[in-house]
Amino acid sequence: MTLVHSITSLATALLLSLPTIASANEAAVPVAVTDVRNAVVKEVVRLTGTVTSARAARLSPATSGLVTALHVDAGSRVQAGQLLLELDSELASWQAQSAQAGVQAAQVALEDARRRLREARALAPQQSIAETLVHDLAAEVAGDDAALQQASAEAGYRSAILARHQLQAPYAGVISAKLSEVGEWVVPGDAVLELVATGDLRIDFTVAEDYLARMQAGARVTYNAGGAGSEARSGSIATVVPVSDPGARTFLLRVEPDSATADLAPGMSVHGQVHLDAGRSAPVVPRDAIIRYPDGRVIVWTVERDGDATVVAERLVRTGLVFDGLVEIRAGLAPGARVVVQGNEALQVGQPVSVTEARAD
Repeated sequence: MTLVHSITSLATALLLSLPTIASANEAAVPVAVTDVRNAVVKEVVRLTGTVTSARAARLSPATSGLVTALHVDAGSRVQAGQLLLELDSELASWQAQSAQAGVQAAQVALEDARRRLREARALAPQQSIAETLVHDLAAEVAGDDAALQQASAEAGYRSAILARHQLQAPYAGVISAKLSEVGEWVVPGDAVLELVATGDLRIDFTVAEDYLARMQAGARVTYNAGGAGSEARSGSIATVVPVSDPGARTFLLRVEPDSATADLAPGMSVHGQVHLDAGRSAPVVPRDAIIRYPDGRVIVWTVERDGDATVVAERLVRTGLVFDGLVEIRAGLAPGARVVVQGNEALQVGQPVSVTEARAD
């Protein structure tokens, strides 16, 4: 009985001591930490804009006429000088041919007058022809020469009128709209096509007037075009137009992309952001250090020494602006504190941790 009782008592004591042993040998949780540091605070301004072209035109014919051919449609890419539209040119063509025939007739008359003048002048020294006749022939040559010039001008005019029955692209681009069809009668001033240049694109953003004073030409802007998941690109502010929309209280910010704009198209929606100096410095921590609770509390975990152990403590903080993956700390932390940025999902106050330095991004 004594031996059995002793064994039972020893087993009970061992079982009761297990929590204490486990607590004493509790494994430290691995965490990554970084130092709280002071930094110049940046304000991130979100932008929404549209891709625009430096050149966009509503094309109109230079003369009246019936549309007989349309060689492009909406979406067609064209080169400078490419034929886009033709008007009925039958009458203009006959008039141009008639004017050209008039030029030929005037040339024949002038050559004949010159020949007769040469012959008369050859006979004049022999007094075989009256001097008055020689003067009359010279006047005839001058008149025929003037007639030729007039006929040439008329032919040039008729040729220009004929050429105006064709509409050509003034520059390379894409047809954004077709506003006419074959069979329609059009007159100068009627827009028949819309042409947008695609080689010199820029992005126009509308920005709240509160930021006008801090927007400077040359400032960097990052943007995404083409929807979610599109590659982030960058550009610079080319123009700040300080004329605001009186209804929306906004002004125009024009950005020039850094690289080729093959992935951009006029009319495309673009989302961007620009970083502005907030005019102050403050402690900052990586965004991963911040933990927000449903009750509104915002905390970070800091590491501290507790004897020979390194433990974590909960710090209530008040945050400010978020920029470049950092969060401004308005209250609750000072530079030099070490905050947990990885492994902070389920920490407890006073929990031992093993510390490694977080990698700098």
